[in-house]
Amino acid sequence: MPELPEVETVVRSLEKNLAGLTITGVDIFMPKIIRSPKPEIFTEQIVGKQILKKLGRRGKYLLIHLSHHVTLVVHLRMTGRLVYCEAGTPLEKHTHVVFHLNNDTMLKFTDIRQFGRMLLVPTDQLSEITGLKNLGLEPLDPSFTREFLKKELRRKRTRIKPLLLDQYFIAGLGNIYADEVLFQAKVHPERLALDLSTREVSGLHRAIVEIISGAIEHRGTTFRDYVDSEGRSGDFQHHLKVYNREGFPCPRCGQPISRIKIAGRSSYYCPSCQKLK
Repeated sequence: MPELPEVETVVRSLEKNLAGLTITGVDIFMPKIIRSPKPEIFTEQIVGKQILKKLGRRGKYLLIHLSHHVTLVVHLRMTGRLVYCEAGTPLEKHTHVVFHLNNDTMLKFTDIRQFGRMLLVPTDQLSEITGLKNLGLEPLDPSFTREFLKKELRRKRTRIKPLLLDQYFIAGLGNIYADEVLFQAKVHPERLALDLSTREVSGLHRAIVEIISGAIEHRGTTFRDYVDSEGRSGDFQHHLKVYNREGFPCPRCGQPISRIKIAGRSSYYCPSCQKLK
């Protein structure tokens, strides 16, 4: 599933191509992708709208702000892609929505797993949308400080890995980056959040900021499905230390990387560097 760095990369790549363009038509091949309003109303309301200069993102949600104070909200889920291309470009098998633009280009949404969703809402009601309204702080938000993290962790009698995946705790972290963050911070994924020392909390905070910033700089992680809006893969997969590297030597100590299941999700870690105290 695209996480914060991947969605941020898509937003940045879309901004330079979409700003100022007008949506002249929409083809909806799979109506269930449109969560709200009903597909026929969605089409009626979005056609003729101009795409504003600045797009947005909240957690893993992509926000395309339009004229007349409405916003197209897109969640890519596991395999969704938004790709900007020339009009007439052949459509892949799993293309579900196509937005036609006034410069002979189009924006197409493809999704093999069909879990992605779109909705069109008044911009001033974004904060009321289920899924958006209760999101936690962003990892790169100035308010996400060591003091904030320390205070919040002290209240959480839960394992740290599932907590990092909780979008209502921190918005945007997923399985890949949570594992990388915990490895960098030398914290076992099954440690209780409230048991982390002040030094460990500081290391965890630093790791969250550095890993997310680095992943954005490298345009995200691509294993199979993820590409940006110009069809380009990310390359942070070449910088991963533990994720999906079971059995490979730890880059820090040389011991084999292990994999365990926590809350139904695979977690990769080094048993030597990340001890369960």
